Amino acid sequence: MILTLRRAVLAVVVLAAGGLLFAWSGLFNVAASTGHWPVTAWFLHWVMQNSVGTYAMLTVESPPDLDDPALLPAAAGHYATGCAYCHAAPGEPQGDVANAMTPPPPRLVDWLPHTDWSDKELHRIVEHGVKYSGMPAWPSLLRPDEVWGMVAFLRRLPEMDPATYRTLAYGEGETPPTSANPDFDAALADCARCHGVDGAGRSTVIPVIGGQKQPYLAATLRAYAEGHRASGIMQLAATKTTAPVLDLLAAHYAAARPAAASAPAGEGAPDPEMLAQGEAIATRGVPNRGVPACLACHGVDRPEAAHVPHIEGQHAAYLDRQLHLFREEERGGSPYWKVMAVAVHEIEDDEIAAVAAWFARQPRFGAPGTAAAEPAPEAGG
Repeated sequence: MILTLRRAVLAVVVLAAGGLLFAWSGLFNVAASTGHWPVTAWFLHWVMQNSVGTYAMLTVESPPDLDDPALLPAAAGHYATGCAYCHAAPGEPQGDVANAMTPPPPRLVDWLPHTDWSDKELHRIVEHGVKYSGMPAWPSLLRPDEVWGMVAFLRRLPEMDPATYRTLAYGEGETPPTSANPDFDAALADCARCHGVDGAGRSTVIPVIGGQKQPYLAATLRAYAEGHRASGIMQLAATKTTAPVLDLLAAHYAAARPAAASAPAGEGAPDPEMLAQGEAIATRGVPNRGVPACLACHGVDRPEAAHVPHIEGQHAAYLDRQLHLFREEERGGSPYWKVMAVAVHEIEDDEIAAVAAWFARQPRFGAPGTAAAEPAPEAGG
């Protein structure tokens, strides 16, 4: 028994030493052009499947309503910018570089119908990426809600025709104007995919920014670009251009006025008691828990409040999500984000929903006929 055990240990040591010697020699070919051996490809994929399944079960919360069409425009725009080159899209092929990767990324319109990944497993892959491949993690790990939007989009992707995909990913209708500054024009076209040229937003989870305060918009865009405000979608968009162009975008949207047709922002018809609760919080706060009145800051338009955004007429779904992010201290942005984190620290979920619904039904700050913002500077400057 002792002799057999010694031989086994010796064999393990010899194999380990041989493996290290082979690795040190440099003879193992790591070139991507050679691909993986079939057994290596199978083993890596098997490990990945097991890992995704385990971590999805342990760490991913139950999905929201993935049939909500409001989730699709922002996810489609991000897919077109950051995903389609590798994974293709309806009417759009994979890029040449993607085809030369090891392992090659799947063409999702063909691959997704033949997989049995659950919604939670797709969320895990999109949010955290896959090691030893070209699949990166979501740019911000503090926004699982954005990842759920991408999962909702991926579920619909295989059945989309090219026209439907392009409408979702690039918008339709109004064409962005041109100026003497091609960098600004390109950035505005990129923003308009989700926000529209007038800043009305293409869904209830995309904020209205037309008519918003210019200092607030400029500070927000810089916060995204510098990574101080979490959003996988906006961080990617804001880092594609320069700080002067971000300032021009802020000026453009501050001076914009969303079309009247897009002006009620509230979703559905909340219970009157819910709206009354929201109005009470907005006007008086919740004094016994230290929650101040929202209108103490958001109802004023003094110069010192330039970084306090207008929220009247904003989409309720967007406000609801931002208040949750503030409460969990997972949202940066303007210089006053810490004030908001303290202000809503003790607010309850039902109170967040109520105050979001009430503000959504107030006259929109960017609607035609409201006070005009400062004129936008010339984009050619």
